[in-house]
Amino acid sequence: MRWNKNNVINLVTKSNHLPAPIKPPSPEIYRLPNPPPKLPETSIPPTLTLSPSPKHSNFVNFLENNLPHHQTLTPQTLLGFLRSKLRHHSLFAHYDFAVFNWAATLDTFRHDHDSFLWMSRSLAATHRFDDLYRLLSFIAANPCPCSSGIFSCPQLELIFRSAIDAYCRAGKMDYALSAFDTMKRLIDGKPNIEVYNTVVNGYVKCGDMDKALRFYQRMGKERAKPDVCTFNILINGYCRSFKFDLALDLFREMKERGCEPNVVSFNTLIRGFLSRGNIEEGIKMAYEMIELGCRFSEASCEILVDGLCREGRVSDACGLVIDLSNKRVLPNEFDYGSLVEKLCGENKADRAMEMVEELWKKGQSPCLIACTTLVEGLRKSGRTEKASGFMEKMMNAGVLPDSVTFNLLLRDLCNSDHSIDANRLRLLASSKGYEPDETTYHVLVSGFTKEGRRKEGEVLVNEMLDKDMLPDIFTYNRLMDSLSCAKFSRKQVRLL
Repeated sequence: MRWNKNNVINLVTKSNHLPAPIKPPSPEIYRLPNPPPKLPETSIPPTLTLSPSPKHSNFVNFLENNLPHHQTLTPQTLLGFLRSKLRHHSLFAHYDFAVFNWAATLDTFRHDHDSFLWMSRSLAATHRFDDLYRLLSFIAANPCPCSSGIFSCPQLELIFRSAIDAYCRAGKMDYALSAFDTMKRLIDGKPNIEVYNTVVNGYVKCGDMDKALRFYQRMGKERAKPDVCTFNILINGYCRSFKFDLALDLFREMKERGCEPNVVSFNTLIRGFLSRGNIEEGIKMAYEMIELGCRFSEASCEILVDGLCREGRVSDACGLVIDLSNKRVLPNEFDYGSLVEKLCGENKADRAMEMVEELWKKGQSPCLIACTTLVEGLRKSGRTEKASGFMEKMMNAGVLPDSVTFNLLLRDLCNSDHSIDANRLRLLASSKGYEPDETTYHVLVSGFTKEGRRKEGEVLVNEMLDKDMLPDIFTYNRLMDSLSCAKFSRKQVRLL
């Protein structure tokens, strides 16, 4: 096929010359107050002239080299060109709809549902919503070749569904509703409930609960049975618009209609209770959720713990987590590191340690952040021995500390005349794969010097020399001299 000047001009200027949009009849049960805005009349781009520009010439060459001859063009070969060639081109990718429209004008060519679906998704992904509306109108006027007799294309709902979802995400609800009504008229049978939910969710995200509720009522009139997702969307909408009583009414209606609430239903209401300060009601609903056999999720725990902590009830949050663990409903994925941090921040490191050890016994292993936070909390509250014991336990479990936390704990042990215990922690850490740094050795050498433990200190200084941790021989001699100058051992000091 030969691409000349007229080919390019017609291709670009007539890219939107599709059949006029078909305005679907407005259902009697639901009339749209504001129909979709009238699309602007297409006109020749101001930069287009009768003489093709260098860009147009390049486009001609691109088409000649990559697009099959028009007499052999099929939906599959066109789709291959659009997907693999044009889509990734930095200059010509936006001409995909123009090429699509040009193909529709060929006598020997007819689009099918694959090309319709790809074009619909491409226009939606690039936010070309006016062109998407034109495409849907074209599809309505030009049925897919697989439509036989009175039956419609089985892929028609999927094509429209992707467009409806894009319109809802962009907040273009008039377009979404028009597309929904057109789809409903064209397909065989009732739309899938997921498509109804998409429209309801679109209204909720736009903050228009009145229209969301009207569309929900329309579902009932059209015998479309709402599912748990439908109710969750509306419950969330009521909670977001501070109409919590209506959310509870809908929750009750949901159960009366035989629709079992799921974890999303409960989480939404629990969050609503806690945001209003109704802590006890929120906790009560959490236990109701457990009694009904609904799986307690990580998000459920985070909502409850965060809500209690915001009200200053950190200890209650701790007790709740332990109780959930005792009932064996606490999710393994739940990270209680933030709760440990809040307890330590309120100078309740002992309580935090009780919680961590209780959960650890039940198989809820703490993360590294929870462990280091607890060690820091114990250390800062003067409970150095407890911090040391917990550090030993976590390392035996394969949880290695960061160097800052480790060295600070060793420093506190050395300052309290427990350098031997500090060095024992170093040896344990080394056996577990932890690499002590220069600070670790300097802290321990200083501790041994202070306690008059010359022999132990010299062993460490020699280790530092072997590991190239000493910059020069003068530093080595200075450390050795400091150990030698310790006049009295701890026993001698007590005798004096």
